[in-house]
Amino acid sequence: MLQDRRFNPGEAVTSRQMAHLISEAFDWMVTVDPHLHRYSDLSEIYSIPTRVVHAAPLVSRWIKANIEKPLIIGPDSESEQWVAAVASDAEAPYCVLEKVRHGDRDFKITLRNLDAWQGRAAVLVDDIISSGHTMIEAVRLLAAQGWSPPAASPSTDCSRITPMNCSSAPVLGS
Repeated sequence: MLQDRRFNPGEAVTSRQMAHLISEAFDWMVTVDPHLHRYSDLSEIYSIPTRVVHAAPLVSRWIKANIEKPLIIGPDSESEQWVAAVASDAEAPYCVLEKVRHGDRDFKITLRNLDAWQGRAAVLVDDIISSGHTMIEAVRLLAAQGWSPPAASPSTDCSRITPMNCSSAPVLGS
């Protein structure tokens, strides 16, 4: 979706321009879980037929099959719609951390007391992971409260709904 809101002076709001370019170049579009926080439907900005498919059922199915007693955790309020869907389908409780953003990479996450869910396996779920900084901070905060490393799949430390851009992500332990 690209940027759908100006967070700082001088930033471009590009979602409508990209939608126009895509609508001019293609006859139709299928997308997985678009980042629709400030639009209710893709038809608000795309002039071509669109279809949205959802990854949450597949993520939930994997969690049910592989994680015993999961607690689904979202790193910020914008993740709640995906976290709630995954948790519901996985028949698991969920919580969402509080994130205050001061800039692109300047933010603070608050982890509330999770004592009520001790003994569960933390599963971090977010709709988009751009740099990895938010997820890394969430893992650090969980570790500081004594939680085991978050579960997801044998090869990752978090579950993501959309691809991750790792070009600037720091490496844990470095």
